[in-house]
Amino acid sequence: MIKSIKALFFPFLTLTALVLVATIWILLDARPVIAQDNTVNYTYGDLQQRDFSHKDLEKGVFAAADMREANFEGSDISYGIFTEGILLKANLKGANLTSSLLDRVTLDFADLTDAILVDAIATRTRFYDAIITGADFTDAVIDRYQVSLMCERAEGVNPVTGVATRDSLGCR
Repeated sequence: MIKSIKALFFPFLTLTALVLVATIWILLDARPVIAQDNTVNYTYGDLQQRDFSHKDLEKGVFAAADMREANFEGSDISYGIFTEGILLKANLKGANLTSSLLDRVTLDFADLTDAILVDAIATRTRFYDAIITGADFTDAVIDRYQVSLMCERAEGVNPVTGVATRDSLGCR
């Protein structure tokens, strides 16, 4: 009986020591996550009529920001976060919004001429009376009702991607 306890005790002790050493190693080797220095964060910001034209705002965060009549013309805002943002009458001509999150955003009367929204997620987003001539919505996730409204006025071809707005929206 004592031999069987010894036979179980030493492998258990060895395994426990190994787990302890591995845990200490992981804890000592852990490095803190460092935020990107070049990422802008305007969450809840009052950005009305601000000029962000022709800027590199890749991965920028504009969540719940008031951006009425803001100018993003020609800017790279790819991978940006605009959740619950207000872009009423904003200028997004030629802006790159590839893979951006535009959930519950108001884009009423915005100018999206030649904008690129490839792979963007724009659920529960409003595009009422937005100018979408030449905009590319390829593989974007947009509510069907908004797509049907945009198909009524979709025209043009995006000068960068070469994709027709109607085709990118899947209009018939």
